[in-house]
Parts: sequence; C-alpha cells; structure tokens
Amino acid sequence: MILVDRKYWIGIAKGLAIVALVYLFLLSVTLIGDTFKLMGKGFAEKIMNGVSNPFVGVFTGMLCTAIVQSSSLTTSLVIGMVAGNVLTINLAIPIIMGANIGTTITNVIVSLGHISKKDEFERAFAVATMHDFFNILTVIIVFPLQYFFNILGVFAGFIATTFENIGGLRVINPLGKILAPVARLIIDLFPNHLWINILIALIILFFALTYIVKVIKSLVLAKVELFFDQYIFKNTSRAFFLGLVMTATVQSSSITTSLVVPLAAAGVLSQKKIFPYAVGANIGTTITAFLAAIAINSVSAITIAFAHTLFNLIGAGIFLPLSKIPITLAKILARLTRKNRLYAILYVITVFFIIPIIFIFLTR
Repeated sequence: MILVDRKYWIGIAKGLAIVALVYLFLLSVTLIGDTFKLMGKGFAEKIMNGVSNPFVGVFTGMLCTAIVQSSSLTTSLVIGMVAGNVLTINLAIPIIMGANIGTTITNVIVSLGHISKKDEFERAFAVATMHDFFNILTVIIVFPLQYFFNILGVFAGFIATTFENIGGLRVINPLGKILAPVARLIIDLFPNHLWINILIALIILFFALTYIVKVIKSLVLAKVELFFDQYIFKNTSRAFFLGLVMTATVQSSSITTSLVVPLAAAGVLSQKKIFPYAVGANIGTTITAFLAAIAINSVSAITIAFAHTLFNLIGAGIFLPLSKIPITLAKILARLTRKNRLYAILYVITVFFIIPIIFIFLTR
C-alpha cells in the first residue's frame, strides 16, 4: 500500500514537473521572440521599404521573419505598410510567402537543444526541417502562379470586398497572459543589453528541453506514446485541426510547432503524426494578420490577410496527400546532420540568412 502511494505521488510530482518544464520551454521561446522583435523591428521595416520586385519580396519575408522570430510581426508590418500605401499588394504577397519559411527557424533552433544526443537530435531536426521543406516547396509551386497570374491577389481581393466594413476585432491569447508578463520582467532587467536576454532564454530552453525528455521517458514512454496516438494525434484530420485551433488561439505557430519538437526527440511522436499538425498551425497563424487587417479596415490590407490564408490552404491541399515528399527530404537532411552536427548550424545560417541576403542585394 505504501509502495502504491509512493508511486502515485511520484507520478503526480513528475506530472507537475512536466507542466513546469513546458512553461519554462514556452517562456524561453516567448523571450527569444520578444527580444528579437525589439532588436529587429526597425531593421525589418527598413528592409521591406527596399523591396523592388516580387522575387526580392520572398527573400525579404524570409530574412525579416528569421530576424524577428515572428511571422505574425512580419505580416502585421506588411499589412500596415499596404494600408499606408508604402507597399503594393503585388509586392506584399511574396513577402508573406517568405515569412512562412522564415518563421520555421524557431523550430530548428529548438531542435538544436538536443544536439548533444544523436538519436534525439536526428528525430527533432527531422521534424523541425519537415516544416521548412513544406513551406519551401509550397513557395516553389505557388510563387510562379502568383508572379505570372496574380492568383492569390485576384481571389483574395474578391473575398476581401465583402469584409470591407466589418471593423476591428480582438481575441484573448491565454498563453500570452501567463508568459508575456514574465518575459517582459526579464527583458526589463537588462533593457540596454538585449543579448543577455537571448542568453537567458537559451539557458532556459536547453534546461527545459533536457529535462522534458528525461521526465517523459521516465513516465513509461509506451503509455505516453499510446495516449498521443489514440487521442491527441489519432488521425490526420484530428492533428490538422488541433494545430489550426491551438495556433489560432495562441496566435503563434512558433510556439505550437516548437512544442512538439521535444516530443519527437523523445520518440513519442513521429514525423507522419506531426506533419498535419504543422500544416494546420500554418493556417491557424493567419488569424493574426486577418485581425490586424480588419482593425485597419482597409480592403488592400484584408486582401493581404486572405492571400496569406489562401496560400497556406493551397499548400495544405497539395502536401497533405503528398506528405512523404517533405518528410523524406527532412529525414535525408537529418541523417546528414547526425554524421556531422555542424551541418545543422550551417543549414540555419545558410538557408535563413546567407541565401536571402545574397538574393536581396543581387536582385535589387
């Protein structure tokens, strides 16, 4: 009886430990995002002001979002600039496409928290980059159609006219209520040394990731895996709508998609299970741009918001049935990084920074 009681209380303690560690993990992601926003918002605006053609727009969206760690911030900036006639719709839509790629850098950074353990890192990196490949492939397919036929602009503009006089809306972000004040408190401790906040965030991130995986494994991994398989990620449609609703609620795909990276690292969830969840999160994150556009009450701004949603819906329509393509590409890359984990860091620097910078300055 005493042994049963002991196991019961140990289980409770481990459950509470997971809750605390998940909070720390989400706090670290929030702190990284908030700090980069403070560091990069003005820089992002300057870059977007220099967009001269749609091709440059894609790489501008990638770079800006990688810098500020938030596609929501990038799309909100774009919507404000379109409403203020600083950007045209034809230039703004490619920026939104690029932002979809840039926002996945957070997942990859989170996966680097497992870099010291080969098996965990391979699983985590494969899941993180699977999201990258999904967005990159969607841009490769949709961008030429947008460039030559303006398909997103035409359809989104038609829908936007019916929303012209709706007015502003607000939604409550429940996670923001418990994460933002603590993140702000940490940032306020070192307002003139934002790099210290990044360092603190990374320490919290690595600590949380290390012990989340350990505690999950100690809670009998098979039972945890069975719970996720049978209830949370039971099938494609359930995982898809879970990602969509969660992201629409917290207004951050970075948070919702990063949350499953440690579960993948621990072997609880596979790429196949997570893929529809990530695709749903891509659509859910468009709610922020939509609300910003309605608040501005501009047809052009609402057109951009709908174009963002349509772009992600097209990607979902293509790659939910063809999920093996991004999953396989991510597995190949993850196997390479297992052999030499420096490839992972090189991948982040090259894809999210070097390539966009080169194309932005060469094609202006």
